[in-house]
Amino acid sequence: MMKIALAQINCTVGDLSGNAGKILEFADRAKASGANLVVAPELALSGYPPEDLLLRTGFYWACDRALEDLAAQVRDVTLVVGHPREVDGNRYNAASVLRDGKIAASYHKHRLPNYTVFDEERYFEPGAEACVFEESGVRFGLNICADIWGEGAAERAREAGAQVLLVLNASPYHMNKQATRYETILQRIGRTGMPIVYCNLVGGQDELVFDGASFVMNGQGELTHQFPAFRETLGVVDLVEGVPQPGEIAAERPIEADIYDALCLGVRDYVGKNGFPGVLIGLSGGIDSALTLAVAVDALGADRVRVVMMPSQYTSDISVEDARSMAKMLGVRYTEFPIRPIFESFLGTLAAEFKGLPRDTTEENLQARIRGTLMMALSNKYGSIVLTTGNKSEMAAGYATLYGDMAGGFAVIKDIAKTMVYRLSRYRNSLSPVIPERVITRPPSAELRPNQTDQDSLPPYEVLDAIMEAYMEKDLSVPEIVAKGFHEADVRRVVKLIRVSEYKRRQAPVGIRITPRGFGKDWRFPITSRYRDEF
Repeated sequence: MMKIALAQINCTVGDLSGNAGKILEFADRAKASGANLVVAPELALSGYPPEDLLLRTGFYWACDRALEDLAAQVRDVTLVVGHPREVDGNRYNAASVLRDGKIAASYHKHRLPNYTVFDEERYFEPGAEACVFEESGVRFGLNICADIWGEGAAERAREAGAQVLLVLNASPYHMNKQATRYETILQRIGRTGMPIVYCNLVGGQDELVFDGASFVMNGQGELTHQFPAFRETLGVVDLVEGVPQPGEIAAERPIEADIYDALCLGVRDYVGKNGFPGVLIGLSGGIDSALTLAVAVDALGADRVRVVMMPSQYTSDISVEDARSMAKMLGVRYTEFPIRPIFESFLGTLAAEFKGLPRDTTEENLQARIRGTLMMALSNKYGSIVLTTGNKSEMAAGYATLYGDMAGGFAVIKDIAKTMVYRLSRYRNSLSPVIPERVITRPPSAELRPNQTDQDSLPPYEVLDAIMEAYMEKDLSVPEIVAKGFHEADVRRVVKLIRVSEYKRRQAPVGIRITPRGFGKDWRFPITSRYRDEF
């Protein structure tokens, strides 16, 4: 019998010494547990994705030096680690086998993804050769992430004599991703008959969150190990003559639990890895800011979160009461800055210019921009980053104010549809009550004019969210969406709102991606365009 250890670790892009230290720490822990072989994730040494750092020759030199230093410290255990590599002017997404203080073998990723959030063809050349090495009498083949999403690389490893396939991954999370991974692995096992050990990165990197959720399937496609998601884990797997023995299976969880943990991890790593001392949130008494606050406190602790309520003459008493109540329940610092005097000063300054013109969204947006200015002043003074609270439905429809509620550094729920905001709020309250019930049950409102509700300007969120998902995430045409039972007028209205709001989204802060397509790296539509969706 031999043991394999999966180092499901949280790496930071560019922190070569820190990443190497963590890899070595997990290798030492694995060795202490009796493991013969340790597997770290894709590009674990450099962090993933390094993006245009991969265009810099010096970055490869630094990675090479870090790899050699790491190899020199690896003793009495075999370590497989992912890293960028340059050979004869060609650059590769590589994995190397470190043993007895040396680099024993290297593998170059065959399939370079160039879709959704991936653009590896920009940086790397594809490999073509299999890499098989022996450890404790078992022959192991290497693949890297996208290699297993199609035929070729796994089959070549099998033909080269591999008995077990090790797959290093930096596979970002989105809803229901694990089920897709299972299906993919089952296809490769069906073609090769090899057990597959799937080791995935965990952690937040800008808009991406990597969930870990590493697992093992035997040669019959049976799940033998499923390790926990969204946290660092050293998973140990027993192999008898190359066959993984049944082991730890983490319990399945509701999708809301995974999404909520993804948001917490994304906030924790964005704030922590970028060195912000804390966060600021404009608390409105509404559900979006309430959910953002709950995530922030769970991610960072109450002592690193400050909330500010900025009521105007249109803010209802219950909004102020609920904001105070939630701040007290979560134990965060709470401040109120009434903005009515500032708002009236602005109106006075503009009175002659606007004389004879009716009130419209100009006056509404002024309130949002006053709040944005105050929040950014606090951010500048204290160094904390402002977390914006707009959801995906609002980002799609442009129901947000540039330099107002969009002002900030990180958009926590940018990829969360409004209907999911409610589901996540219910889920969080099932753990412990932190969001007042009437925040969840009363009609949503920006409270920028008397008796305002969101549905004055938008279709019902159930309709908006379904059309948005069909058009944006699934790329369905207008007739195809109408054929699903939606009124054509609603479909065309939502599609138009999405189209004309592109200029706003380009100026929005980066935010956590949890769907198959978010308004970020994988949404690249032109701002200036005369195309209209007729088909």
